[in-house]
Amino acid sequence: MKSSRMLPLLLTFLVLPALALAWDHYASVLPVSEALPDRALTPGALNPAVTQADIRQTICVRAWTRTVRPPEWFTERLKRRQVREYGYADRRLRDYEEDHLVPLELGGSPASPRNLWPEPHQVVGGWGSYAKDRLENRLNHLVCREQLTLASARRQIATNWIAAYGRFLGRVPDNRRLRYRR
Repeated sequence: MKSSRMLPLLLTFLVLPALALAWDHYASVLPVSEALPDRALTPGALNPAVTQADIRQTICVRAWTRTVRPPEWFTERLKRRQVREYGYADRRLRDYEEDHLVPLELGGSPASPRNLWPEPHQVVGGWGSYAKDRLENRLNHLVCREQLTLASARRQIATNWIAAYGRFLGRVPDNRRLRYRR
């Protein structure tokens, strides 16, 4: 079959059904450029209580992030403001996670607006918030197993989490929502 005929078939049978599924649950699927935060608005910030020397008493303790996570009322209010600041056309808050650029699992600042941003759940190519959650868990695992330094993990996820995902989890993102055992 000619390649000029393949493109419409691929769009019809592969791309459009995937987008329809995403649109069924979300108001929009944002372009991949929206998967990374605006560095001017969200440069990242660290929790000074977390250092390489104390990871065994902080980030490597099971459920430690629960002790530092900001309350939902705070992150929801900030998300509302930041969705406007980011200029997102989709203003439905449920389509975003107010996420830490440097995650709590790597000692990111819990409540600094410089470390929080409205990350879209659905981005073209699968680079949404749930894919980043998987990377956060993987980097925490590597740091706690002393296979990666805390500084390196923080730098890589804050600089370009999509590139870091490719290095540590593969080139194809898994953007399914994680189910945590509580």
